[in-house]
Amino acid sequence: MIIRCWGARGSIPVSGKQYLRYGGDTTCLEVRTGSNDIIIVDAGSGIRELGNYLLMENQHTYNLLLTHVHWDHIMGFPFFKPIYAHKTSIKIWGCPVAQASLEEMITGIMIPPNFPVDVSAINAGISYRSTGGDSFQIGSMTVTPIALNHPNQGNGYKFAEDGKSFVFLTDNELGFRHRGGLEYQDYLQFVRGADLLIHDAEYTEKEYEKTRGWGHSRYGEALQLALDAGVKKLGLFHHNQERTDDAVDSMVEACQKEIARQKTELECFAVSQGAQLLL
Repeated sequence: MIIRCWGARGSIPVSGKQYLRYGGDTTCLEVRTGSNDIIIVDAGSGIRELGNYLLMENQHTYNLLLTHVHWDHIMGFPFFKPIYAHKTSIKIWGCPVAQASLEEMITGIMIPPNFPVDVSAINAGISYRSTGGDSFQIGSMTVTPIALNHPNQGNGYKFAEDGKSFVFLTDNELGFRHRGGLEYQDYLQFVRGADLLIHDAEYTEKEYEKTRGWGHSRYGEALQLALDAGVKKLGLFHHNQERTDDAVDSMVEACQKEIARQKTELECFAVSQGAQLLL
């Protein structure tokens, strides 16, 4: 499988010279299966550039998996150019536990006065699917959802194909139990042995003193989960809007020092916009 990151920032897009290495767009990943099925995870501001890329490739059929519908994870949807084309076909998958239907939550961002172009401009064929709690297939890929520890709930996902596995757990607070969320041991079992784990790592210890219960993890917690679960690679994700490139590098360096101290072979890095990973 091929994993591309089109946005790794949390909460709100940012710009400026201090954000060049890791990027400023909010959450959007692209996962390509061995059979070239296209899976998009979240529709943050990064989906705008992905849409341009897919049109350039002449690709028109996608699966869009939503972790949840907080604003930073859906704000790019109206700017995803393929939704305005008749030839586009999209299956949108989302958490069944929500305050409204998945369709209402997605199209609601284009209802006046939220956006100047309303939903009648969407020409794509869109169908809505509930992920439930069971694994499902997208082409040659097995996708398994898990409940997130996050306000208003949501899903993380495991992608498995050809003996390789990738787990994506953004907006997952390991140090606090939210309604609908799970215990640490549940996430440990879900992640165990993964080839790649990309996990929320928004806060430092000091920041977490004021943000406990906001739905995000300390980077040290993400590292400990990866170590406990014996994963091969850990990608720190959902970079705080105030986190400069140098500050992100410092977090990675701290993780690498701990990995060296424990004498493990875990590879740790911070996920950057534009990154491509191959499993």
